[in-house]
Amino acid sequence: MTTRQARTWAGVTLAAVLLLVLGIALARRGGPATPVARPVTATASPTPSPTATGGAAPPVIVPGRPGEPASVRAGQEVRDAAPPRYNSLDVWFVRMMIPHHQQALEMAALAPDRAADPRVRAVADRIRAAQQPEIGVMRAWLTTRGLPAEVPDHDHGTMRGMQSAEAMRQLAAARGAEFDRRFVRMMTDHHQGAVAMATDLLKVGVDQTMQEFANSVAAEQTVEIGRLGELLPSS
Repeated sequence: MTTRQARTWAGVTLAAVLLLVLGIALARRGGPATPVARPVTATASPTPSPTATGGAAPPVIVPGRPGEPASVRAGQEVRDAAPPRYNSLDVWFVRMMIPHHQQALEMAALAPDRAADPRVRAVADRIRAAQQPEIGVMRAWLTTRGLPAEVPDHDHGTMRGMQSAEAMRQLAAARGAEFDRRFVRMMTDHHQGAVAMATDLLKVGVDQTMQEFANSVAAEQTVEIGRLGELLPSS
């Protein structure tokens, strides 16, 4: 190999070595940063309700009447078929029955000092024990619904079973057997009026609480009429 050839070979070798060193240096420093893809977290979208999408509402178990099995009905059907909470006839019944009960309490309050028959006094005691709390129930029913109890310019004396002011004065003036006869006659008529009012509401009312209340009034005062009839059959 000549001196010129040796120099050429040495130059090529040196260039190769430099390229190799440069490649290693670049590899250690690292090349351009490659973006790293971040994992994407999927967010579950809320499941729309059946009613929002127009689908059927969940079924509802509807209790049956006493002695009857429960039934399963579509939720939308039950909601649509639900009656209103109360109607004007429910309100009228409550507003009329409050003063009706109040007069019964006035009559019963006269018995302890005027009745001769202890059974008459016992009936009066039961009336006070039953009807005073019932007035509270009816007033609370109106208050809960934001309804006043008073009916302006209404003559309560026209209600069935209500006793006239004169009859009430005569009852207050009576004593002994005379009081007993008047009390039995007047309270029987009074109870019959209450039973008629309650029976009417059972036909036209829609409020469940008042339906139960009217049914209770009709049943209890019918029993009381029977007791009154046993006291003085000839009155």
